[in-house]
Amino acid sequence: MTRTETPPEHRALRLPGRTVLRSGALSVTMHRRSAAVCVLLLVALLGAVTAALCLGDTYITFADTIATLTGTTGYDRTIEVLRLPRTVLAVAAGGALGIAGALIQSVARNPLASPDIIGVTAGAGLAATFALTAGLSYALLAPAALTGGLAAAAIVLMVAARGSLSAPRFVLAGVAVAVLLKSGTQILLLAADAIDAQRAQIWLIGTLAGRGWTEAGFLGVFLLLALPFLVWAQRALDTTDLDDPTATGIGVRVTGRRLGLAVLGVVLASAAVSQVGAVEFVALAAPQIARRLARTSRPPLLASALTGAILLVLADWLGRTAFGDYQMPAGVLTAALGGAYLIYLLLTKGTRNEKSTPGRRPRLGLRGRAGRLRDL
Repeated sequence: MTRTETPPEHRALRLPGRTVLRSGALSVTMHRRSAAVCVLLLVALLGAVTAALCLGDTYITFADTIATLTGTTGYDRTIEVLRLPRTVLAVAAGGALGIAGALIQSVARNPLASPDIIGVTAGAGLAATFALTAGLSYALLAPAALTGGLAAAAIVLMVAARGSLSAPRFVLAGVAVAVLLKSGTQILLLAADAIDAQRAQIWLIGTLAGRGWTEAGFLGVFLLLALPFLVWAQRALDTTDLDDPTATGIGVRVTGRRLGLAVLGVVLASAAVSQVGAVEFVALAAPQIARRLARTSRPPLLASALTGAILLVLADWLGRTAFGDYQMPAGVLTAALGGAYLIYLLLTKGTRNEKSTPGRRPRLGLRGRAGRLRDL
C-alpha cells in the first residue's frame, strides 16, 4: 500500500503552546490556551446575557424568555423592548471597547493605556457636552460625540508622531490632551443651565438607559465593517513585541503599522462611546484580564472583546437591579471596577516582586525595567 502524506502547504505545525495552520501562502497562528479561554468566556457571556434577560423587577423564567424570543408570550414588552436591546447594545459596546483597549495597549506597550487615558473619551465628552448644552437636536448627540473622539485622537496622533510614534510619547501626548479637554468640559458645564448640565453629567458618566435597537444596530454594522481591519490587526500585532530595530530589520514599517493599529483602536472606542456615553475602565481592564487568563505577552483581541462584553453586560444588569427602584448608570459600576482593579494590580505586583527577590534589591538593566513597566 502507498502511504498518502498531507501536502506540506496544508499541514498544521505545532509549536509550544501554539498551532500554526497553513494553506498555501496563508497561515494562521492559534494560541491553544487563548482558544480555550475564549470558549469559557463565551459561555460566561451567554450566562450574563441570560441573567440580564431573566432577572429584574419582573422575574421571567428561562423557558418563558426563550418562548418570547421565538414566539409570543405575555412578556413581549419586557424582553423585546426593555431588556433585549440594552443587552445587545452592552455586548456590542463592551466588545468594541475591549478590542480598542487591546489595540491601544499593544501599540503603547503599556497596560495603563486606554481610550480613557489618551483623550478619546474626553474628546467625545467635550463634544457631547457642547451638543447638550448648546440646545442642539438630540439626534446630533451621537455624531458629535463620534466626531469629538476622532478629533481628539487625531490631535494625540499628530503630537505623538513627531517622535516616530514612540510608545512613551504616545501615552504622554494622550494624557496631556485628555487633561485639556476635560477642563473644557468643566467650563461648559459651569456655564450651562442646570437642566442641560445635569443631562450632560449623566451622559459623561455613561449609561445604557433609554438606548435601544438604533444604537445597537449602529454598533453592529460598524463592527461588521471593521472586521477586515481587525483580521489585519490580528496579524500586525505579532510584531508589536519586537523592538524597533528588530522590526525594521525584518521589513516591518514600524511607524505605519503602529499608526494603523492606533487609528483602528480609537475609531472603535469613539464609535462605542458615541452610543453609550463615556463608560470608563472597560477598555482599560478588559484587555489585561484577558491577557492574564490567556497568559500571553499582549492582550488577545477576541478574548478582550468577550471580556469587555461581559463586564458591560454585568454592569448594566447590576445597575438596574441591585439598587431597588433607582437605576445606577453602568459607568459608575465600571469606574468602581476599574479603580479596584488598578489597586489590585499595584498590590499584587509589589507582592510578587518582593517574593521573587527576598533579602536583596534586584539590579535591573534597561531591558529589565522596560519589562517590568510592560507587566505592571
